[in-house]
Amino acid sequence: MYDLPYRFNSDILRDCHNLAMHTDMCQYIVNSGFGPVVSETDGVLPKTGWYATTQFVLEMIFHTRIKQYKCLTTNSSMATAIYVPFYAGLDIGRHLIGYNISVRDSLSNELIQWLISTPEWKRKSGRDHFIVLGRGVWDLERKKDDETQWGNKFLLLPETQNMTVLCKEVNPWKHYEFGVPFPTCFHPSRESEIISWQDKVRSSERPWLFTFVGARRTDQAANNIRDQVVDLCVGSKLCKLQSCGSKVINCRSPGSLMRSFLSSKFCLQPRGDSYTRKSTFDSILSGCIPVFFNLWSAHDQYKWYLPRNYTKYSVYIPEDEVRRGGIDINDILLRYSEEQVREMREELVKMIPQLVYKDYSSSNVESFKDAFDVAIDRVIERIREVGNDESS
Repeated sequence: MYDLPYRFNSDILRDCHNLAMHTDMCQYIVNSGFGPVVSETDGVLPKTGWYATTQFVLEMIFHTRIKQYKCLTTNSSMATAIYVPFYAGLDIGRHLIGYNISVRDSLSNELIQWLISTPEWKRKSGRDHFIVLGRGVWDLERKKDDETQWGNKFLLLPETQNMTVLCKEVNPWKHYEFGVPFPTCFHPSRESEIISWQDKVRSSERPWLFTFVGARRTDQAANNIRDQVVDLCVGSKLCKLQSCGSKVINCRSPGSLMRSFLSSKFCLQPRGDSYTRKSTFDSILSGCIPVFFNLWSAHDQYKWYLPRNYTKYSVYIPEDEVRRGGIDINDILLRYSEEQVREMREELVKMIPQLVYKDYSSSNVESFKDAFDVAIDRVIERIREVGNDESS
């Protein structure tokens, strides 16, 4: 791991009021990015292991865990993989609105210049390096130097493309980008906490056939089906709608969200601002079978984590079918028998340990494999494969 100058990571956190649009991140960067401990459990959450975690803190979570990684070495010549702890997502988050492309690109360009001057980089031109991003790649893939275009171009720099990039939403066409789970609010430190939660997920009564938690996207492109999905839910007596918006507090409450997911058999996951949603991992965590409308929402994103046979744990309804109308989600979901639903939920329950980020600060932490461990194992595997290809 590089010991980067503070301006590339911890100094960024000092600007916590401006790290994300519509959200003051200062309260969420505590506890190494997990956020504050959940105090209001809504009668559904255990008293330990739950935090008010926001979706933008992956960089902090990985940085903290790698500092504690059992195979970390200070001798870079012995390292299989070299981690670059640059908070690129948090940096661009504070510059997305109201800043010119020079400002948006500035710190990313500085990082590349810093990296290429190091002996570690020169050894393999960065092909043994990896980086973690806390935002979707679309915020860092600006294709033209046009002031009207969104984001910066960090991920399109030739040097960045030599690295292995981990991100909560990737461009599936890019061979160097790999999806890792959004952070949920559950960060267990002991296997017993996971087992207890899995038991709760299995035993929860689910009076609702399906649920949608989210807000409309009336300002989105015409091909976004979010509004149609909301209307389908509103028009169904079998659907529970938990409407969210900037002033809806209960959508920020982990207890309230889990209560909705635990009460439903299926959870609708139409894309919103981008293809993926944190809600996907919240629904899996609660055993609520996700209903996807685009393969880029999960199946083509998280290949290190989700089984290839997605019909075993999810439902897929193509967006085009919803867009054309005439789709009866009630009818589609009612075709699944109770036994099929139980089997699909059990597949979700088995996924839970490897989709959460455990609390490594606890003195009682146990060594079950979590989302971080899966990512590191696959990064090392990939970097070794790249090295073998170069030497053959």
